[in-house]
Amino acid sequence: MEAEDLRGYHAELTETEERTRDFILSLPLFDAFKIDELDILARHMNYAEIKRGEYLFTEGEKGDYMCFVVRGLLDVLKKSIDGDYRVIARLGKGNTIGEMSIIDKAPRSASVIARQPSVVLILTKKGFEILTQRYPSIGITLLKKIMRLLSLNMRRTSSRLADKLPS
Repeated sequence: MEAEDLRGYHAELTETEERTRDFILSLPLFDAFKIDELDILARHMNYAEIKRGEYLFTEGEKGDYMCFVVRGLLDVLKKSIDGDYRVIARLGKGNTIGEMSIIDKAPRSASVIARQPSVVLILTKKGFEILTQRYPSIGITLLKKIMRLLSLNMRRTSSRLADKLPS
């Protein structure tokens, strides 16, 4: 379902899909997509509003979705050897979280809690698989963007780790 299907796919978006598309449009990550592609993304994603103090997900649970932060502030917590939770990252608009869960089947590596009321876009593993199967060019573009974000996060983490290691 590629170019010819995109032309014939002009069904009206539902109210929820329109709101999802509006959130997608607010993120620079999606600037490369055409408007009809954004409509397709909106049909395969959703959004969630998270209250302050509410968990998006917890360390160790099975993950099957990733999130794009649209508004607010999220703390990423990691359980230490002593059993305390430490904030290892703070995520705001434009950041992503949970990318690994749509790629591998490992449990969540950290917990995420809303530090402020927040809005996230949600892409489930199933939604991602539908996108890559039915709309390969959209799926590949999205995958490249996710891979770039993972790479950036890995480089940042490596730098922070190097700064903490003894000389």
